[in-house]
This record gives sequence, C-alpha cells and structure tokens, in this order.
Amino acid sequence: MSFTKLNLSAPILKAVAEEGYTTPTPVQAQAIPYILEGRDMLAGAQTGTGKTAGFTLPMLELLARNKPAKGPRHVRVLILTPTRELAAQVGESVKTYGKYLPFKSAVIFGGVGMQPQITTLRNGVDILVATPGRLLDHVSQGTVDLRHVEMFVLDEADRMLDMGFIRDIRRVIAILPPKKQNLLFSATYSDEIKKLCESILRNPAVVEVARRNTSSELVRQSVILVDCKRKSALLGKLIADNKWEQVLVFTRTKHQANKLSDYLGKIGISAAAIHGNKSQNARTKALADFKSGAVKILVATDIAARGLDIDQLPHVVNLELPNIAEDYVHRIGRTGRAGNAGEAVSLVCVDEYDYLKGIEKLINRKLERSIIEGFEPDPSIKAEPIQQGRGGRGGGGGRGNAPRSKPQGEKPQGGRREPQKRENRTHHGESRRGR
Repeated sequence: MSFTKLNLSAPILKAVAEEGYTTPTPVQAQAIPYILEGRDMLAGAQTGTGKTAGFTLPMLELLARNKPAKGPRHVRVLILTPTRELAAQVGESVKTYGKYLPFKSAVIFGGVGMQPQITTLRNGVDILVATPGRLLDHVSQGTVDLRHVEMFVLDEADRMLDMGFIRDIRRVIAILPPKKQNLLFSATYSDEIKKLCESILRNPAVVEVARRNTSSELVRQSVILVDCKRKSALLGKLIADNKWEQVLVFTRTKHQANKLSDYLGKIGISAAAIHGNKSQNARTKALADFKSGAVKILVATDIAARGLDIDQLPHVVNLELPNIAEDYVHRIGRTGRAGNAGEAVSLVCVDEYDYLKGIEKLINRKLERSIIEGFEPDPSIKAEPIQQGRGGRGGGGGRGNAPRSKPQGEKPQGGRREPQKRENRTHHGESRRGR
C-alpha cells in the first residue's frame, strides 16, 4: 500500500513525499482510515513505529475537510504528551506535514517562560501540542480556550501514568467538550490504561502493531556480565574497539549520567548527559549535537530520554538495567526504528540479576550472555541492594536486588521533594517531567 491509497489530500501527500516516504508503516496503514472515519481509537504501538505521523496526517486531513466559518482561530486539536522533548518533536511533525496547509500550531511546555506562549495563544492556533502541567497553568490563568476542541490525542499514555499525570489528564478531559474524537496511544497496557480508555473512548477502533509489552524484533539484544565498578571502563572499550559513532546510554540516576559523561570525556570520547536537572536549552543542545555527530555518546535517564526521536540510531547501551522491566522495552525502542535494525547491549552486574530475570520474563525470551576478556566478573562478589537515591556508586551505579519500585534518581525540578504517591501530585511546581 502507498500513501496515495489512504485518501489524503494533495498538500499532505506532497509534504509526505518530500520527506522521502512512499509506504505507510503498519500503524499508519491501520490507524489512518479509522481516524478519517471520525472514530475514537486505542493504538498499541512501540516507539519508532511511525505512530506520530499515524495521527498527524489524518488529523491535518480532517481539519482541511472541515474548515470552520471565518473568524478568530480556536484550538481545534489538542495533543497531550508526557515530556518536553516529545512535545517539541510532535510539533515539528505537525509543521512538516502541514506546511502546505493554512493551519497554525503551537507547542507549550514548562521550563521556559510563559509570556511568549501566551502571545502565541492569543494570536490564535488551530493545533496545540502541550505537556499537562504547563497546559493547566495556562488554563488556570485563562490564557487558553479549549471549548472548541474537535480532536484530543493522548500520546504515550502509559508513560503519562507512570509519571503521575492521571489526575492532570482527568482535569484536562473535564475541560474539553464532551463531543470530540479521542485518540489514545500507548506502548504498553495496564489496568490504569484500561480504566482510562473506558472513561474517555467511545466504541474505539483498536490498532495493535506489536505484541503487548514486547521488545522490538529488529533489535539485537545481548547482555555482557561485568562487575559494577568496571562498567564505565568496559563501555569505553566497547566504543573504541567497535568504532561506535552514535550510542545512547541509559543510567538509572542523574548522578550516574553526569559521572559517565565526564568519564568518557576524560578518555577522549565526546559525550553529553541529559536528565531532569538540565535546563531545556541544555537538553535541546545535547540532543542536537548528538544527532549532528558533534557528540558521539548521549547519556540519559529514563525520564529525560522518553520521546527522543533519533533516526537510524544504531546502538543503545544499558549501563544500568532499569528496575521497572517495562522501561527496558522503552529504552531499546530508541533503536530498531522504522524498519531499521539496531543493537541493544546491557552491562549487567551481580546486583542486577533479579532485574534481568524480570525483563526476560516480560519480553518472553532469554537474552544472550557473554563475558569480555579482561573484564570477567569476580565470582566472590555478592549481590547488594541497589541504591535508588541520588548517589548510586561504582562504575555501574547501584548494587543489588532492590524491590522493584519506581527509581528515585530523578528528583523534581525546582528542588521540591517528590510525593511518594504519584496520585497526590498536583500541577503546581515542577514535580512532573512534562513541565
């Protein structure tokens, strides 16, 4: 099937062709017809499957078909994303595919001043991409009008819930008109996601292009066993020996991300770190440098890396395994995108064996294990509990088989303590990453 068979208008097809795309991905081929029919939809799709274009293209088509009467512009489409980076990337897709259409779009998120956003909103926009916290800030100040929304898109709903946005999402939904088209995208499913779907979707079409909670089939996954304190040195060797030019490395904590980035720089490997303590400008620059090749290694925490869109990323390395098995799926989903093969390597110490078992149970496969000469694990070292706080320790961060709670390495911005229960978070302050 080609895009020309999907009932999209000439301006959209022209923009798609200029991006070099001729054939829709499976999620696009399935989702676009349902959305053009005006149906609510639940889409289960891993990152890198083309889901953003899967809702952006038909969204633009419907806006073009249903032009409102002349008058001031109103927000007709609201797209809610969990992180700043994802909001910015969705906003770029809207501009790219809608460049031959007369619609105006805006992206609003926290970490930057509100006044420029207020000015943009007052001038009128058709499509608004936002993170929940900043959107509710504008709502509370009366600087955004959501009474005319025709389509509501909730992107990466699973991560929204993981980050404690459920109350904010419900507040936003309560503000929106009851009569609208609702689209929900999620890489994984949970009871909370099911409840959310039941509350906002009406007789939804269901699109699922990958098995639930599974890792990409295009990603070659492997495990290298190594002592915790030797992980950073081993990573440096792997980068040098294999001549890796672009690697996304995951750590559990901000502290370890900074530590690894500094270590790689000292041994002559260009690296940058992104995490919640970095300013938005610093995060944007680090990502741009990584994409351009100015920086070879991007070290990231799970929250900061959510939504990163990096074309043809060849390598992902887990310096530290996540203590939430589903986060492993999200991490390795950064590579093997859009039909391209990728490689995911996890450096695993004795402390992380329980985490590894949980991941293998989730993805329903046993990962290949190997040992690098000169970095053989010391069999006398016993597992110790992994520290989930700021410090971490050693070259691999934590030590041990801690309970599978959500990591505490990402403190809220602004220095506030993060509530222990995510349901208690409010939209004030910077306790959530979407701000």
